[in-house]
Amino acid sequence: YGGMGLDFSYNIAVAEELGNIRCGGIPMAIGVQAGMATPALTRFGSDELKKQFLVPTIAGDIVACLGISETGAGSDVANIKTTAVRKGDEYVINGGKMWTTSGCQADWMCLLANTSEGPPHRNKSLICLPMNLPGIHIAKKIDKLGMRSSDTAQIFFEDVRVPSKNLIGEEGKGFTYQMLQFQEERLWGVATVLTPLETIIQETIGYTRQRKVFDHPVLHNQAVHFRLAELATEVELLRSLLYRTVALYVQGHDVTKFASMAKLKAGRLAREVTDSCLQFWGGMGFTSEVLVSRFFRDLRLMSIGGGTDETMLSIICKYMETLPSK
Repeated sequence: YGGMGLDFSYNIAVAEELGNIRCGGIPMAIGVQAGMATPALTRFGSDELKKQFLVPTIAGDIVACLGISETGAGSDVANIKTTAVRKGDEYVINGGKMWTTSGCQADWMCLLANTSEGPPHRNKSLICLPMNLPGIHIAKKIDKLGMRSSDTAQIFFEDVRVPSKNLIGEEGKGFTYQMLQFQEERLWGVATVLTPLETIIQETIGYTRQRKVFDHPVLHNQAVHFRLAELATEVELLRSLLYRTVALYVQGHDVTKFASMAKLKAGRLAREVTDSCLQFWGGMGFTSEVLVSRFFRDLRLMSIGGGTDETMLSIICKYMETLPSK
């Protein structure tokens, strides 16, 4: 279908390199296209659906978005309210999606909707939804604290009709498909923050070396260079956890626990590094003219998007409960 047939470790290599872009919005948009809106279609979609949606998406000819979160259901995916009711050879969709990356410009959406009234983990399906259909209303482009270059939309559906053949895989398996995709999404997110964190630390070293306070470079304060050394060590530890997790994933192991740990640590560390380094920039760090202030805003999303820190902690706890007692 136009892909290179490489394993997931290559996705991570790309994600890490995209961290050299000096804002978070662009890597995030590419991540949605390559690793969030398309994995379920790649694994479970029909040949017809792949030719219609996957091929041009991989080629970059069309833009994809992911329709999961709603105003009342962010990390709690099971609580979504959007419905897709089967009527003949069509699904009739009603509801809405929130915080949809690339939503204003997307050509199609990988939509998660309730297709029955059964248990919340078995009543959801994924549907390829063309975004030019009647009844799709893009309410607004959301104004955000960070990731300001990213197109983030609120979208409503009013009696939107889509062919039933646009169903990805089996009806009722959408939640399961989405949970599989989440592990890749979270690992991609971790990979994209590594290079920015390194960059921020290095730029802070450069600035504090030339910035003088009381006739001495700020960097010459032991508290400053010890703190920067600690942060650099934490970044390397995060990288090691990511690489171990990816290696296990490529080998076919369940990495839910490790992916959740990496996502949690990445969000916490992104906040810690950007906050500590911004402090060392003094008043200059509070301006929009320096990179550290941009990443202070952009990387704050890491603890929220793709599953909050609290959600990651809950997942980790559940896996720890399965460990044998010593």
